[in-house]
Amino acid sequence: MTSVTEASPPRRPAGRTPGGARPRRIADRGAWFLVLPALLPILVLSVGPLLYGILLAFTDAQSGRTEPTQWIGGLNFRDLLHDTLFWESFRIGLVWAVGVTVPQFLLALGLALLLNQDLRLRWLARALAIIPWAMPEVVVGIMWRLAYNPDAGILNETLRDIGLGGGHDWLSGPATALPAVIVVGVWAGMPQTTVALLAGLQNTPRELHEAAAVDGASAWRRFRTVTWPALGPIALAITALNLIWNFNSFALVYVLTSGGPGGRTRLPMLFAYEEAFRYGQFGYAAAMGCVLVAVISIALAVFLAGRLRGGDDA
Repeated sequence: MTSVTEASPPRRPAGRTPGGARPRRIADRGAWFLVLPALLPILVLSVGPLLYGILLAFTDAQSGRTEPTQWIGGLNFRDLLHDTLFWESFRIGLVWAVGVTVPQFLLALGLALLLNQDLRLRWLARALAIIPWAMPEVVVGIMWRLAYNPDAGILNETLRDIGLGGGHDWLSGPATALPAVIVVGVWAGMPQTTVALLAGLQNTPRELHEAAAVDGASAWRRFRTVTWPALGPIALAITALNLIWNFNSFALVYVLTSGGPGGRTRLPMLFAYEEAFRYGQFGYAAAMGCVLVAVISIALAVFLAGRLRGGDDA
């Protein structure tokens, strides 16, 4: 008797389905369709103005002129290279950014360590600590202008009461304007750093601290060997972001001093704003913006490269 063997159907390669390419393409289109509502505002409000600003930097665009705007190539950037006022504002911006970020981090670290303890009314202390963060920068600027007022400000009144004089014009003095503004920047930005560090502290296992305490480690040694290694990535990230945010500051300093006295607090963003909206030099101001974007992008690239290299080494 002859046995008849049924022919088995051809086997498909693993991972393939009939018409597999087409459903995948349809799924990709569906994913783009879902992302589109979030992507459109970014394109319209961020990418579009950025590209327009870059294009404007290569023109002689000005306000109030009747002649059509002309393409001038890199002339604005060449003039900017020799503009000592802009580079002085750039130096002031670096002093401001570092002068705000470093004390901001140190004070926020101390406050986060305090708020992480089991204290009575800790919830109230945490709520009060984030009040400056919830206030608009314009309101913060107005409030501190009143506090710095040379005649009736609370700071000068306190100095008079304790016999240390008073009547100092903190925001108009060439030697005191930038330090006074830095104090406001530290006060206004400290809560967000505190919240980030406090979140990192609460994610640190308590068992590690308890084991170190059982071994006889002091508070400083526990901080150095347990707390700080856990906070390291968060501290690095929030410090880099704070440097960028502080360097790009505008509203707070504008309300406090408008860049005065004599340009002592004129940050780069303030300088670009004045060139565009006070003097009408839109093309030149756009070139300033391009330089600032390039500097910030390079700083971000260096930071991200360092983080990725550190992650690979780990």
